[in-house]
Amino acid sequence: MLNSGAISPVNIENHQISKELFGMGGLTGISQEENLLIVQGEHGILALNKMSEGIIRIKLFPELLTSRVLDMTGTIAVVKEAEHHFPEIQETKEAYLWETKHVILEISKSDCSLRFMDKAGNKVVNNSLLLWDEKMAVSGTFNVSPDTHYYGLGEKTGFLDKRGERYEMWNSDVFSPHVPEIEALYQSIPFLIVHEPQMAYGIYLDNPGRTFFDMRSQKDIYSIHTETGSFDYYFIAGPQIKDVLKRYTSLTGRMQLPPQWALGYHQSRYSYLSQDEVLQLAHTFREKDIPCDVIHLDIHHMNEYRVFTFDPVRFPDPAAMIQELRELGIRIVPIVDPGVKVDSNYEIYNEGIEGGYLCLKPDGEPFEGPVWPGPSVFPDFTDDKTGEWWGGLHRFYTEAGIEGIWNDMNEPAVFSPTMTMDEDTIHNNNGSPVSHGTVHNLYGLLMCKATAEGLKRNLDGRRSFVLTRAGYAGIQRYAAVWTGDNRSYWEHLAMSIPMVLNLGLSGVAFAGPDVGGFAYHASGELLARWIQMGALFPFFRNHSEQSSLRQEPWSFGPEIEEICRDYIKLRYRMMPLIYSLFREAAETGMPIIRPLILEYPSDPEAYNLCDQFLLGSDLLAAPIYRPGSTFRAVYLPEGTWYDYWTGEGVEGGRSIVALAPVNILPLYVKGGAILPQVEPVSSTLMEGNGNLQLDIYCTGSADNIFELYDDDGESYAYEKGKYNLFKLHLLESSEAAEFSIDSAHLGYTGKWTQWTLHFKNLQITERSQIKGLPDGGTVETDAGVLTLTFPQPKDNVRLRVEIK
Repeated sequence: MLNSGAISPVNIENHQISKELFGMGGLTGISQEENLLIVQGEHGILALNKMSEGIIRIKLFPELLTSRVLDMTGTIAVVKEAEHHFPEIQETKEAYLWETKHVILEISKSDCSLRFMDKAGNKVVNNSLLLWDEKMAVSGTFNVSPDTHYYGLGEKTGFLDKRGERYEMWNSDVFSPHVPEIEALYQSIPFLIVHEPQMAYGIYLDNPGRTFFDMRSQKDIYSIHTETGSFDYYFIAGPQIKDVLKRYTSLTGRMQLPPQWALGYHQSRYSYLSQDEVLQLAHTFREKDIPCDVIHLDIHHMNEYRVFTFDPVRFPDPAAMIQELRELGIRIVPIVDPGVKVDSNYEIYNEGIEGGYLCLKPDGEPFEGPVWPGPSVFPDFTDDKTGEWWGGLHRFYTEAGIEGIWNDMNEPAVFSPTMTMDEDTIHNNNGSPVSHGTVHNLYGLLMCKATAEGLKRNLDGRRSFVLTRAGYAGIQRYAAVWTGDNRSYWEHLAMSIPMVLNLGLSGVAFAGPDVGGFAYHASGELLARWIQMGALFPFFRNHSEQSSLRQEPWSFGPEIEEICRDYIKLRYRMMPLIYSLFREAAETGMPIIRPLILEYPSDPEAYNLCDQFLLGSDLLAAPIYRPGSTFRAVYLPEGTWYDYWTGEGVEGGRSIVALAPVNILPLYVKGGAILPQVEPVSSTLMEGNGNLQLDIYCTGSADNIFELYDDDGESYAYEKGKYNLFKLHLLESSEAAEFSIDSAHLGYTGKWTQWTLHFKNLQITERSQIKGLPDGGTVETDAGVLTLTFPQPKDNVRLRVEIK
């Protein structure tokens, strides 16, 4: 722990050593070579690609290349290839113009600076300078207005808006308490969303070495710095944040639709120490009627921390344990770290040596570093052969009935002064060796890729689940993310909201914190409030470390247990909504939980709103994040909102005071919303009662569409058309409320045999006011709610409720 000596004048030095800097200089030539636009400066070259409409790639080559061979190789993070359609170039007295459908790029003749404009010619941003030093460390500056706001950048502490902050991209194992001044954590996603008045754009820097984003040092610019590797960035057009995010996720890929069991409640601890303890835990969930789908096994399940082993004493029959758990509707997710114990009697260590699968020191010997097993070696995931080998090792788990893996310590973490591999460690990189310092941030992504691909090969058509601590841009293609070693602090409960929201704005839709806090000691009130919030987060896991107070849902007595039970059940009640939002994320890149700025980009109140979020677009949650609080201010955007618990309507565009005793999470539903729900079950493996409920919030003037998705929840059959997609549309006027169910795709038998529609704030006096009720339908009216019930539609439904 640091004391005041850390800021002693003796220890503070001026590190701003003057360096000679170089820039592009004047433009000396411009040409087209295949699908590249080559900008030749006096001292360097810029190569430009048009990737797709709205995305332009710019790569700097700081030194003039006599061979003119431009290496446009990027990282595995990018899945989109450059287009071969080449826009025409126009010349003016002072610049060249490169015009695409969504972006006009102006290239200055005087200094090769770039100016990005929208189709109407309005300036979006200037990349005014690209400067480098003798070590080829590059700085790029971008001009902004005083009203600029910043989002994204993956997993960062602090508030939602990153204005006034500076962050380092260097995946780091940080057990110290996560505080706003921490510049680097486990995930490094160098993607910045810039929100200017009336428009937004994105900058993605494809460099997995140590880089920096500085929105603090100067008011009218932000800057991006690289220490090693290339300065290779992508300009991503808006005009809205949603447009930027859709384009970014088309560039770096979107998540695969996860198995539905992974969306349930997860219980974990560092560690559950024996097979008997795990089974007792599972039976307690069922006896107490608390839903649970997953139990995680931390490092103590292994034999002396050797990966791909079970301790023979603590877990004598893991296959029998896993089978008994499956009968209870619970799956096991074990932890797998990259560190392989140095042990000549350990088969996996010997395979790593003999197969050439390991990271090497410059002298050709395997890099060794201490982690949980003691001295360990590390797989070189930059080699495809290593990924295939590592993925194949997961047969050890899949043959026992396991379908999910938890990748931890994959920054990679090493118990050494640098906390990771030496930067001069060599990765073979499929025959093009690179140093660890230049690709450090890729390690976790590549490990997850190997894991996910290995599971897919071994699971006979069933979807897998991978959870990771470390990652880079594109991690969403392979894994869910949790935010690492947080603490049981109220401040960490609050901080997890903007952390997960910014992960969502960075393409990582499947994310969440350790509910209850990992380290230190939760209280019953803190656990209850965190469970309330976590029940609506994409990833929902309760996890704590071995010296902390236990925080299973029943750990703090009957009152807290009841609250935890109710909110875990709320998650399962909302599973049709949550699963449909995951399908939307897989299709479009939209996050499951969203900051209000995403849906209300013109509302200044939303620019840095950090303590509320939306589940989808229509359900607003305002968690309690201070002890003893029984009320709080809630900002409701424009429109009519309804209290989820009482049904009371409130006009938005203002803040209200919400009462919130310890058993209440303030929840509001937007007028016009269509909210699908079911009766909760103990596990997604278990069948429900077959009744789908649609709560439809009528306002008299709503026009809203919701896409309801359903499939078997576990296989890839949906890729072959075995799924159902219903487009639900509410359209209201002064004369009628019309509700349509368009069966956009029917390829799955489905689990909902009956549909029950609750039209809130809509009451009729005569059944004849209802037109289009399917055969077998029933009608009930009660206290301003019209309820219609009918069998699952086999075709389109057009309901019309006439208002007299």
